[in-house]
Amino acid sequence: MADPSLAQARLRGLMIHLIAYFAISAAAFVINVTTDPEAAWFVLPVVGWGAVLALHVAYVMGLFDVFFNNERRE
Repeated sequence: MADPSLAQARLRGLMIHLIAYFAISAAAFVINVTTDPEAAWFVLPVVGWGAVLALHVAYVMGLFDVFFNNERRE
């Protein structure tokens, strides 16, 4: 990932993803605790989305660049 503008765009996308993840996870927790505190159903979407978020972090770090034919590679 040699292009700084591409790196900034990827990082901006990750920041949006992180903000949405934490906001919706917090909302799901509050809804879960107020409606049915004995069943922790909010954990499943938080863990599932967290796995997708981890893949997004790997993408931003450039770990998937080896799978693409990137002609800008030096």
